[in-house]
Amino acid sequence: MASPLQIQALAPFDSVLIIRAKVFGDSRGFFLESFNAKTFHDATGLAPHFVQDNHSRSARGVLRGIHYQLPPHAQGKLVRVVTGSVFDVAVDLRRSSPTFGKWAGHTLKPDSGEMLWIPPGFGHGFLVLEDNTDFLYKTTDFYAPTAEASVAWNDPAIGIQWPKVPGCEAFLLSEKDRTAPPLAQARVFEAGI
Repeated sequence: MASPLQIQALAPFDSVLIIRAKVFGDSRGFFLESFNAKTFHDATGLAPHFVQDNHSRSARGVLRGIHYQLPPHAQGKLVRVVTGSVFDVAVDLRRSSPTFGKWAGHTLKPDSGEMLWIPPGFGHGFLVLEDNTDFLYKTTDFYAPTAEASVAWNDPAIGIQWPKVPGCEAFLLSEKDRTAPPLAQARVFEAGI
């Protein structure tokens, strides 16, 4: 039987994955299985143990990130949008990786059935493209303030190409995101994950 999930690596990374769940729709609406541990393992070879679910709602033009947690509380994240849309970004922060400091982005919308798997060792951020966007993510470790870290969303050393958001002259940022350090000064993953 064919897997209900389609998997695609998000270049230039092998381990950041676009996961497309099968969407069953008709005139009444749609249904999709947003997570099933066996199906996820069969399709990806991964068996993450999720311990926390998070839900954020944001206005158009809000930019959150680039956030991550360092060991011993590094987090993998399975992220998806249930209303609205986002441009979602992963940044490789593993110093020993050949793709250290590289980024990849993908637009997530609710009707596509798409999710992103962002493994430990990567920073994560997203730009909200529509008002009242609801963003859900499962994490493999609990929020740990002592392990929390961030890197500047606009660091030219990383060079993320954020899309323009119609009607927004400037992104809406938290104080933490406005003052995040550049990659050269950020705490990163020194050992393999």
